Amino acid sequence: MKKSLMLVLTLVLTFTLAACGQNNSKSNSPAAEAPGTANESPANETPSELSGSILAVGSSALQPLVDQASKKFMDQNPKVSIQVQGGGSGTGLTQVSGGQADIGNSDVFAEEKLDAAQSGELVDHQVAVVAMAAVINPEITVDNLTKDQLVGIFTGKITNWSEVGGQDQKIQIVNRPSSSGTRATFEKYALDTKTEDLPGSIQEDSSGTVKKLVKETPGAIGYLALSYLDDSIKVLKYDGVEATVDNVANGSYPIWAYQHMYTKGEPNEVVKAFLDYMASDDVQNNDVVELGYIPASTMQVLRDVDGNMTNK
Repeated sequence: MKKSLMLVLTLVLTFTLAACGQNNSKSNSPAAEAPGTANESPANETPSELSGSILAVGSSALQPLVDQASKKFMDQNPKVSIQVQGGGSGTGLTQVSGGQADIGNSDVFAEEKLDAAQSGELVDHQVAVVAMAAVINPEITVDNLTKDQLVGIFTGKITNWSEVGGQDQKIQIVNRPSSSGTRATFEKYALDTKTEDLPGSIQEDSSGTVKKLVKETPGAIGYLALSYLDDSIKVLKYDGVEATVDNVANGSYPIWAYQHMYTKGEPNEVVKAFLDYMASDDVQNNDVVELGYIPASTMQVLRDVDGNMTNK
């Protein structure tokens, strides 16, 4: 009888201990943790895909770079749509200030085109440096013009190429409109004076059209960003200095400007992503150089809004 009672007690104790072990195991397992505890596995989240639209308007000198980079950016972000339009720096700055455009592309500082209240609302994103050169029809025999000679031509005091060492041929000016940042840069750094629109001169909004007219028009002279230069037109030296990247970078060639992409206030997510891409090594070391612009990082000099240059 005693042996049977001991056996029963042993079996009861065994089952009790086993049950306690199972409960302890369950309470210590991660699955038993209350929701929201540190051991809970996070849900698999997919990052949101960038989407939206961007309108960039303004400088035709900057347009080739922005256009090429935007196509690459849209390939990487298929839900983003970017439209790039010219019209000149003044147009770009006016439209971004008025909220009609997301980005205002400009060859000049906003303070040079807008009043203090308008320019004060804009945020400057400098993406490159552009140099500009006087260009002529390839049949003209002149290779170099001094600052004074250029001033004489664009103010109407010099009207024939024979007056500056060329053939006896009338000079045909192909100019940009007053809203153009390219014109503002050329006047400020090549001529050091503003000019009036002369009777008989041609005005064109597009740098591409200026290039075509200079190429096809006898006696023509204009000015273009280095990104537009090729063998179809003749590039003049300025006071004996060639318009090269090295000469711009070291400060010996003065006709250059920063390329600005202005936003009204801080940009939204999509615009910021595109501007970050413009500043990336991919664009700076490839597209910028390939298209004839100069990465700002390679410049050995700095220039402020008043045109003052200092060494870095």
